[in-house]
This record gives sequence, structure tokens and C-alpha cells, in this order.
Amino acid sequence: MGIYEERVLPHIIDKTCGSAMLDPVREKACAGLRGRVIEIGFGSGRNVPFYPAAVTSVSAVEPADRGWAMAAGRVARSTVPVERSGLDGQSLPFADNSFDSALTTWTLCTIPDVQAALAELRRVLAPGGTLHFAEHGLAPDPGVQKWQQRLNPVQNTLFGGCNLNRDVRIMLEDAGFEIRELDRFYEKFAPKFLGAQSLGTAVSA
Repeated sequence: MGIYEERVLPHIIDKTCGSAMLDPVREKACAGLRGRVIEIGFGSGRNVPFYPAAVTSVSAVEPADRGWAMAAGRVARSTVPVERSGLDGQSLPFADNSFDSALTTWTLCTIPDVQAALAELRRVLAPGGTLHFAEHGLAPDPGVQKWQQRLNPVQNTLFGGCNLNRDVRIMLEDAGFEIRELDRFYEKFAPKFLGAQSLGTAVSA
């Protein structure tokens, strides 16, 4: 990981994804989490205030040391034990069936081998475990999709490999998840090419 990805990008992501206007989406994504939770792309810990009381522990997977350092205050104030437990969502250091729930918010857009990461989440989720997600990605409208395809190389370069054009539903289904709930919408405060959101839950099919 280079200096930009390690020291600069975590601050950019924290500003863009850490807006209070996204808090209602985070709260909905976290609703229903229970027991042992794995969160990939933990970042600066913006989801910590929204963990439900049913959560007993959180294993945070975060590659950037700077991102984890920025999360220190939120982790310290958390009523739920949170431990940094991995660096790479594509290779999780946990046994099969280790977790009751998984959480990912604005993370699947960036992971280089997203199918490997989703396969790992399926592996470590216990039977009946639920994946909770809030992700931006491919818009439902062809006109917006055209702009996403055009702008994706720029987005990819400036924002650490972030992609505008990944289809969240298809990614999850291709990885063997069955989507139980899915709300697709545009965030009002973001341009449509960036604000096409997918919020929901899925289980291993």
C-alpha cells in the first residue's frame, strides 16, 4: 500500500462517506445485526454508533493503518467490543462459520477481487447468518450508466480503485448469496452517477 492509499485516501473516504447525511443509511444497514459480527472495510468506524444491542462483538477488517487510527475514538466509546482482526477482505483469517452477521458499507466498490471477498464472507458466516450491505454501484437508468462507464477510469484512479459501475445485486447473486431485502435509490445530495445506492440484506443461498 502506497503513501497515498495509506495516509491520504483514508481522509478522503472519511469525508465523502462520513457525511452525517449518510447516517440514516448506515443505521438501516446495521439494523438486525446480531451476535458475532465481521465488518469489512471498517475505515474510520463510522458504523460503530449504529451497532444494535444484539451485537456481542465486532471483528473489523481494515487495510489502512491510518483508517484504523482515525477510528480509535469511536472504538473506545463503543459499548460493543471491536477488534481489528484482518487487513484483507479477500483472505479472512477466520475459521468457517465464525460469525452470525456480516456488514459492508461502501466497500465492495473498491475491493480488487470482490468475488473472492464475497466467497470469504460466505465461508465465515454461520448457517443462517446474514450479510447486511449499503453500497453504491451501477445505476438502474441507462443514461446514468453511460456516464458511470465514462467516468469510471477517473473514479478508479482518484479514489483508490473505487468503481462506479459494479452491479451490487449481480455481484451478490453470483457469489451465492440470496437477497432477502433490497432497496435501490439515489442519494439526494450526490450526483446520480455516484449516488446510486443498494441497501439490503442477503443470506447464503
